[in-house]
Amino acid sequence: MLLAAGVYPRFIEGIAEVTTFRFRIPSLIVLGSVTVAAGLAILLLAGTVKDLVVAYRWIMYSWFIGLTLGGVPVVAKLIGSSWDRSVWVGAALGFVGMATLGIVQSQGVTTASGTAAGPLWFGVAGIAGASAMILPGVSGGYLLLVMGMYVPILAGIDAFKEGLKAMDVGALLGPTFGIVVPVGVGVVVGIVGVSHALRWLLARYETLTLGVLLGLLVGAVVGLWPFQEGFPPELGSVWKGQVVTDAVLADLDAEDYPTRWFRPSALQVLGSLCLIALGFVMTLGIARLGAEPEHEGAP
Repeated sequence: MLLAAGVYPRFIEGIAEVTTFRFRIPSLIVLGSVTVAAGLAILLLAGTVKDLVVAYRWIMYSWFIGLTLGGVPVVAKLIGSSWDRSVWVGAALGFVGMATLGIVQSQGVTTASGTAAGPLWFGVAGIAGASAMILPGVSGGYLLLVMGMYVPILAGIDAFKEGLKAMDVGALLGPTFGIVVPVGVGVVVGIVGVSHALRWLLARYETLTLGVLLGLLVGAVVGLWPFQEGFPPELGSVWKGQVVTDAVLADLDAEDYPTRWFRPSALQVLGSLCLIALGFVMTLGIARLGAEPEHEGAP
């Protein structure tokens, strides 16, 4: 979205300047605007989006697919006429990597260790999500979805917001130090590290790097297959590192359920296609609004 809105180059340059202790007013304005807007959106909408994903998964995933695929023309425009072998090799690598990640997630692997997520894994999720946000056209939210961390992070942010509204220190401690702080630290590390790495890669291996980004976008569709639903884990099975008993099952919320694919109705397929088209057009519309004006005779 940063790329589509036309502020991506200034955002990357602003990060590079600030992390090398160069503080220019224009760069600070860009970084401040993006950071404040993103923070407000997360704080105000995390609970709503989490509930929508849990209750209307196929609807939200269809929309996410459209928003993600809308980045394909944006990245393709960056490649321009430089469609050589390195672009296709990079695209193949990116597609296989992202598709594999999506397939692994669909099998119920939600964390690297197979256990319930702790602060360290939330920090890793923050790094991964922020890293993806820095890559043109790649959704950080999608990467968190396939890692199984999207809903837990949104739930933690929502709990933090509710504790803040109630001015309840006890209610704030858990989500603050267990989720918000680790994710926040991971986000900073991811943004700084990947922004510098991306500038270096684009300067030296531009077509290969853009090809990988294109492959990541297309491969993202595999993990966002919309026709999946949450279901209670079976008694005696192992879910998030613990054996499922009646007591464990009673404590599980719908947001903690594993997912499975289901056979959609004709109406759901039609609705999904319409939502994909809507998301695609939204991203392209933002790209059009953010495009630099073309002046006759300008370089």
